[in-house]
Amino acid sequence: MKKKNKIMFFLITILAGFMLAIQFNTTRQENNLADDTSDLWELRQQYLSEKELETYFHQQIRQSEDKIAQYETERHNRNGQVLQDTLNELKKEAGLKEISGPGIILSITPAYEYITPGQSKVYISPDVLRKLINELNMYGAKAISIADQRIISTTTIRNIQGETKVDGYPLRKFPLEIKIIANDHETVKKLYNQMQISTVPDDFFIDNLKVSISEPQEEIIIPAYSSSVSVNHMQTVKEERK
Repeated sequence: MKKKNKIMFFLITILAGFMLAIQFNTTRQENNLADDTSDLWELRQQYLSEKELETYFHQQIRQSEDKIAQYETERHNRNGQVLQDTLNELKKEAGLKEISGPGIILSITPAYEYITPGQSKVYISPDVLRKLINELNMYGAKAISIADQRIISTTTIRNIQGETKVDGYPLRKFPLEIKIIANDHETVKKLYNQMQISTVPDDFFIDNLKVSISEPQEEIIIPAYSSSVSVNHMQTVKEERK
């Protein structure tokens, strides 16, 4: 009986130890599982954080690309506007656009009191007109028109079949107005004063023409050059290879 009790005690001890071993192993696995679960959660959180960061960077990149595209568009538009402004300015300087500003007006009329009956029609000398234009330019004229015909660098004033013409336009109507515009009022005053002492009106008087000079005016409008501009002796410049 004692022997049997010892065997039973031994078996119970072994079983208890086995149960304790199983319980210990289960507890360790649960702990490992808990640790693994914790690690997975941390990894998941880290992954989500990285995804959020990636999304943020993508948004920043898109915003930067949009800004670059906007800047390029604005730069293109500005360049286009600059080119257009430059073109308009060049056209003004070339006389291809209407212009306004302070200036004076010379009015040329026949001196009828000195014209004898039966005398031929009044004649305006091309040489005297060219002399007048040169003098006006010398004293600061910015733009000039004769009978509303814009004077530019290629303008021709010559006698054609006994009639003086400006770029083919006949000067036969009186009073004949010559409009002059300057850059500023000071230059206009200078022009006015110089015309008061100029000998050009005397040259017109020889041809029985009188010249009256208006007081400086705040604004005078001179039309654009109406004829086509011919360009000669020009050739395309080849771009140098780099």
